[in-house]
Parts: sequence; structure tokens; C-alpha cells
Amino acid sequence: MPSRREFFASAAAPLVAPAFAQSGSPKRIAAIITEYRHNSHADVIVGKYLEGFRQDGNPPGPRSKIVSMYTAQVPKNDMSRDLSRKHGVPIFPNIWQALTLGGTSLAVDGVLLIGEHGQYPWSEKGQHLYPRYELFLEITDAFRALKRTVPVFNDKHLSYNWWKAKRMVEVAKELKFPFMAGSSIPVSYRPEGVDLPFGAKAKHAVSIFYGDPDAYGFHLLEGLQCMVERRHGGETGVKSVQYIEKQAMWEWVSQTPWAAKLLDTALAKGVTRKPGDIRELGKNAYAYLVHYRDGLEAAAFMANGIAADACTAVEVEGRAEPVATLMWLQEGRPFQHFASLVKAVERMFESGKPTYPVERTLLTSGILESIIDSKAAAGKRIETPHLDVRYMAYPKGFFATEKL
Repeated sequence: MPSRREFFASAAAPLVAPAFAQSGSPKRIAAIITEYRHNSHADVIVGKYLEGFRQDGNPPGPRSKIVSMYTAQVPKNDMSRDLSRKHGVPIFPNIWQALTLGGTSLAVDGVLLIGEHGQYPWSEKGQHLYPRYELFLEITDAFRALKRTVPVFNDKHLSYNWWKAKRMVEVAKELKFPFMAGSSIPVSYRPEGVDLPFGAKAKHAVSIFYGDPDAYGFHLLEGLQCMVERRHGGETGVKSVQYIEKQAMWEWVSQTPWAAKLLDTALAKGVTRKPGDIRELGKNAYAYLVHYRDGLEAAAFMANGIAADACTAVEVEGRAEPVATLMWLQEGRPFQHFASLVKAVERMFESGKPTYPVERTLLTSGILESIIDSKAAAGKRIETPHLDVRYMAYPKGFFATEKL
């Protein structure tokens, strides 16, 4: 690894275009991981590269090959060492060596950054402080020193902190390498193949999910964002957010006809809804209210006690019924939604072009942080002038249209 002086001497030098394996050959992928244990994100993502999409040792699976790993932590139930021996994939003691395979030049064609799970601190607001930003900077510092770049995928949200998340996207643009991030929810199987028509004039939107405010809150919000980003005029950002819970949430729903209708529509698309009065079942449910800069209003509900589905419904101008879809999640291995995510990432590794805009995840990361701020402030509405994120979704979306 270069010294600090050697690194800064080389950092200003121009970088060449992303290095790819020879045309037609499998891409060589480095996996940078916080923790690799059973059913961790490393297991259900890297495991599909090592043992196929079903993780049973049989095809089909990605063409790309994991050629190196780095694990920041090694718990007692670590899987990486056994898999390293089984598949002949070396585990290196630092990120530099994982990217160079112990040599002096960049020796991989892509990087998986999986900074989810592990023993890391929590903020006072309830955010798990995973070091995705810090790991990303180690990767990109190596790119600068080695004067080469390759595509990078960052699992889940970019960072718990807006400025760190924003800086990650800025660095990727500065160094001009393909960069993707995000949840498995947007790319998961949709039984009816439904997406919001590109350019549709969306008026209101609702998404549902289940779980905790932070880790699962990101999934909830990106399930919303992957649909509404396709609306007329493209994405222009978010002007304010608000956390609302329990009885206050249900009172808001009763006073907001569009929210009540779209919540019913979203719940109807699910497959796990419990019978009974949703207000009684969801006494402890909560919601994230999102006010977009272009006037779109949305509500993302953590439907705990009611259903354990990921669904989104959008009210569209000129249509009698909302556009709605289930984003199906497989409970238990092999977790098909992660196979769908791997396929999206694989497309970027193969083509050198992101499968969907990283700005989707950037905006969602920022919304989530501000929602957590609102929760910490007892549901105060938070103005978000910094979430001035503008981008166009790709006309053809990417999600699974069949089961494994």
C-alpha cells in the first residue's frame, strides 16, 4: 500500500477509463464487506456469485466471479473463511490488497461494497452507523493512487449522513466511474409486471412495508421512490418530510382521502394482510410524509401488525384507478429479491453503465435521514432545501418479471 506522501503525489494525476476484463470474459469482482455471516447481506449477495442464484451450488448464476474479499469484522459465526477455502477466493487484510490482488495495479473489474451488518455504534437518533462512506473512500483512494477505476455497487443507502452520501456521488462523478447503490425492493419480482408509465402525471403516492424506522425505513422509501421518479418532468427533489405515528397517523389518514384510498389499494396488492380492522391491527404503525418540490405528496407506511409486504400505489391524472404493484419478497432462502439485485448489479458490471440512476438512492438516503430527524423531534415537520436532487429515471425500468 502506498505511503500517504506517495498517495497524494499521485492523486492529482488523470485517471484512465474504467478497466474491464477482456471482452466476453467474466468480470473479476472484489467484495468489500463489513461482516459475512448466515443470512447477512454479504451472504445473500456474494453467496449468489459463489454458489448460484439459488445458493445451492447449481446454475444459473452470475457470469462475474468473486476473486477477492475483505471483511472488516470476523464474528464467531463468520462464513467467509470456509467459503474462501471452498471456492479458492483469497481474503486480504486490507482493501488495497483486495483491489490489487496483492499486486501493484488494479486487478479487478468491479467492486461490491456491502456495508450492512456488524458490530457498529448507533446514533442517539437510532441510526446504525455503518462505515459505508469510510469504506468507499478507501476504495476510491486506491483508484486515485492506481490511476484506474472500475464500477462500484454500494448495498442499501449510501450513508446515514446526507453530506457523506452526497460526497460519495460527487467522488464517483469526479473520477468518472459507474456507480450504483440501493435496495432489493425496486428490482424484486412484480407479479403483474407493473411500473408507473414513464412521464405519467402523478398526483399522490403511498408505499407500505414493515420493520424498524432506519434499516427497513430505507427499503420502504426506495420502494416509493423507484415508482414516483418516473413521473412527468422527472425528479426535482423534496421540500419537506414528517414522521407521524399511532393514533395521530390514523387521524391524518381519516382526514386525507387520497391517503386512505391509496393505502387500501396498496394493502390489497399484498399477500400477507391480516384479517381485521387495520386501525386496530396497526395501533403502533407509523408513516413518513414526503412533500416533493413539484407538488407531489406521498406517504410511506410502516404497516407493522397489518401486513409484511412491499407495495406501492400511485394516483395518476386521467386514470380512474391507481397504478399499483406488489414488490414480492421471498421469505427465507434463497431470498429471490437479492438474486434480482445481483442481476441489476451484474448488468452494470457487464455493460459499464448503471442499471438505474444512483441519484435514486442519494435522494432516498437524504429523505430517510430527515425522517429520522423528524422522529427525534417528536414528529416536527422538517424542511429539506438541501434535498434539491434532480434527475431523470430511465424510460425502461428494471425489475424481475418471473420467479427463479
